[in-house]
Amino acid sequence: MSTTTPTDAPQVVFACIRNGGRSVISRVLAEHYAGGRVVALSAGTQPGEHIHPEVAEALEKLGLDTSAETPTKLTRETIAASVMAITLGCGEECPYVPGVRYVDWPVADPGGQDEETVRGIIADIDGRVRALLVELVPDLELPPSVLA
Repeated sequence: MSTTTPTDAPQVVFACIRNGGRSVISRVLAEHYAGGRVVALSAGTQPGEHIHPEVAEALEKLGLDTSAETPTKLTRETIAASVMAITLGCGEECPYVPGVRYVDWPVADPGGQDEETVRGIIADIDGRVRALLVELVPDLELPPSVLA
């Protein structure tokens, strides 16, 4: 019986512009659901100073801790170390690294939005993250959605 260790877990980077909303939501959800079977990172092409307060508040209400989330600069090295780069609005600004699979998720920016809109964006990303994890780790038993 083989066990998955963090060293052989696939790494995915979620990238947006400020690394304050969409990519943070994606990373936090992926980490929550993957149970250590996937390494999830988030970064931005032009990282802001902090994550969006409305995003932190909405995730906290779902029982997800965002206290350690700090906007980080997206680098070629981070992408190169990943099996997949999920882009969420950074488009052409995201560095291209041959051999890494890129997938663009057209998701609305939650920055400055009301609570209902932010929850809708989280719901959109939740479904995408859950499908992604099943694709990356087919034998992963997903816990129930935080939105259930």
